[in-house]
Amino acid sequence: MFLVLVMLLSAFVIGCGRQAVENKVEEVSQKQAIEQTDEEEVEVQPLSPKVKVTVGMKEVVSDSGVLIGMAKGYYEELGIEIESVAFNTGQDMINALGAGQLDVGCTVTASGLFNAMLRGIPIKIVADKGINVAGQGYYRLMIRKDLVDEIKDFEDLRGRKLAVVGTASLDEIALDRVLNQAGMTTADVDLQVIRSFPDIVAAMSNKSIDGGMIIEPYVTAAMDADIADPWKDPSEYDPDAQTALLIYGKSMLERPEVANSFMIAYLKAIRDYNNAFFKDINKDEIISILAEYSVVTDKELYEKMFPVGLNPDGFVRMKGVQMDLDWYKERGLLKGDLNAEDVVDNSFAEYAVKVLGKYEK
Repeated sequence: MFLVLVMLLSAFVIGCGRQAVENKVEEVSQKQAIEQTDEEEVEVQPLSPKVKVTVGMKEVVSDSGVLIGMAKGYYEELGIEIESVAFNTGQDMINALGAGQLDVGCTVTASGLFNAMLRGIPIKIVADKGINVAGQGYYRLMIRKDLVDEIKDFEDLRGRKLAVVGTASLDEIALDRVLNQAGMTTADVDLQVIRSFPDIVAAMSNKSIDGGMIIEPYVTAAMDADIADPWKDPSEYDPDAQTALLIYGKSMLERPEVANSFMIAYLKAIRDYNNAFFKDINKDEIISILAEYSVVTDKELYEKMFPVGLNPDGFVRMKGVQMDLDWYKERGLLKGDLNAEDVVDNSFAEYAVKVLGKYEK
């Protein structure tokens, strides 16, 4: 079997090139992991006594795996009580995860996350919490509406005043990859740091910036207000991005039975989300849940917004994680050497798929 796989991949290299092979290898490895978990059925008993799990999140739509699971009782039926905890910064969340004061983190890639791992802090990326769907990017560069005739291609961004909510993290990486399409980096634009997405939209409205990296629901709000244009889809400039992450802290890694039960409930909720937004199954119910539990309370917005992509089998895009690590390394932002395999633990997603079966798309 191994020899056949090697021969197939060798042929694939010749025909499709290195990038296609990397994507295929990741797809094959994830498929094998899922197939291996299908060999035996696993019976899961609720945790007894019940366990409180603290989750750091902003209650945005990409937190659907937690929010829908809470609303539908998926965590409760497995003996888990969810307590949502707010943090002022991502670094505060990372510190709490490492100290065992927080169990689960819903966050994005950042140099602080990986440097914490390099210091030996026991935290791991364990599941997907958000990717762009091709043609419907929920996190993207937007351009001021009155500039769409001037800024038509990547080269037209040179020297422009563009905003991100933070540097040395997801936002700067994402903008940098836009600019890379024309051989530029963030050094070739007038980079502005504006600490919130609504404020970036406001800055476009008053014409103090030319564009910025924006996430839903602010993408739709800016379009509805005729302030900004969605410009190019992220599939053109950042197709492999792993936008958001689910992180387990020390307290979860030391309690695998709790970690596995949490992941089962998480994937059940993500599958409900996918059924609703990509199969139109029970969509009204899921929108009602998210309107009650998330920060996006307007039900009509859910019909307009670009949907966040959430992998119903839980696996993160390993290539996207590796690309982020490489970006930090190249800029001297990592205090050591890490690869995607060092920072991601797929075992919990594998276990959950063993219990639930592979999601049928």
